[in-house]
Order: sequence, then structure tokens, then C-alpha cells
Amino acid sequence: MGKLRARKKIRKIHRYLGLFIGIQFIMWTVSGLYFSWTDIDEIHGDHFRQEVSKTAFGELISPAALDSTLKISSLVLREINSKPYYWINNSSLYDAQTGYLKDGITPEEALNIAALHIKPELKVAGIEKIRTTDAHHEYREKLLPAYVVSYEGDDALKAYISVADGTFQTVRHRDWRWFDFLWMTHTMDYEGRDDINNLLLRIFSVLGLLTVLSGFVLWYISSPTIRKWSRRK
Repeated sequence: MGKLRARKKIRKIHRYLGLFIGIQFIMWTVSGLYFSWTDIDEIHGDHFRQEVSKTAFGELISPAALDSTLKISSLVLREINSKPYYWINNSSLYDAQTGYLKDGITPEEALNIAALHIKPELKVAGIEKIRTTDAHHEYREKLLPAYVVSYEGDDALKAYISVADGTFQTVRHRDWRWFDFLWMTHTMDYEGRDDINNLLLRIFSVLGLLTVLSGFVLWYISSPTIRKWSRRK
């Protein structure tokens, strides 16, 4: 009777554990299948982009001549609309030939930048400026404000360009969004999507292990083969 009660109790624990975490097990499996069957380069949108050739500029003024009060800790040469600019201290954009301070880029310049990076057969559907994003936005943890260039087609492609320095930030499209959603269900980070050390994932991982172990124990105490082997001993 003791073994029978233990068997029933373990079976009950196993059944309820399976019901509780079953949906998450399905999501782990579905997302894992999706990740293993997709090309990560396509998820990144590399097939929408083209190589950008570097332009050699001449007659650049010395950065030291821009502003006598400016203390330069970092400097990057940017190309915007076929003109050179100094991006200084990750905050200020100066014309590298005239020395004028530029207050961000215009929508027209953003379209030109997008045209350099995106394949020419893709047609622009519109452009807008965004100033803020939340933890679930497809353009998160990147430079803001930014221009969003939308393209025609079933892929719902969008290109993001930083307003401050004119850098082409990233592209987002339908398959990336599916990947991002499934990544959220895989990591169980329903707040920011990218934290793989969150408490919920740890709890469900432990419960998943207990479910599997209870299944092994249930098999062991219920198996006719094991019982026959025990009697022979």
C-alpha cells in the first residue's frame, strides 16, 4: 500500500507540473525550432542591404580649429549626403570642411543615407521621426531620436537612421519581429526581452527539471521490468 500511495502521489505531482509548465515547454520547443531553421543573416536583414563604398575627402579643416573651448575626447568622420562631418564626443556634428555646427540631419538626408545602405529595388513608403521607445519596441537601446524609413512590400521593412549623427543604425522586418517575439517567449523576459537571467526563467527551468525527474521516478516505480528485476534479487 505504501508503494501504491507513493506512486499515486508522484503521478499527481508529475501531472500537475506538466499542466503548469506545459505551455512554456511548447513555446521553448517552437522557438527553438524556429531559431534552428532560420538563417541569422536573414533575420539581421542582410539580404536587404548593400555594401557601402567609402568616400575619400580632401580639404578637411583641423578639428582643433572648430572651437577653441572644445575638448575633444572622441572623433569620427561621417559622410552625410556626400559631405564629410566630424562627430565629436558622441554629441556634436561639425562640417569637416567649413567648421559649422550641424543640428542633426534632415529627413531628406536620412533618405539619402538609407538609399546608400538599402538595395535600390526596394521602394520607400514613408519616413517619420521617433524620439522615444519602450522596452518592447523593435528599435530599443539605440540612438534616439531617429528617422524611420518604411518600405513597400510584405516584409514591412523599416530602416532606422540616427538624427544626431546620421549613422545607419539597423533594419527591422517581419521575420525579425517573429524572431524577437519568440526570443521573448524563450527567455521569458516579458519586460525587456533580453535578460536571460531573470527570476521567472530560473523558476520554470527548475520546475521543468522536476517534471522530467518525476517522470523518471514514476517510470522506475511503475515499470514491470524493474519490479521483475527487483523480485529476482
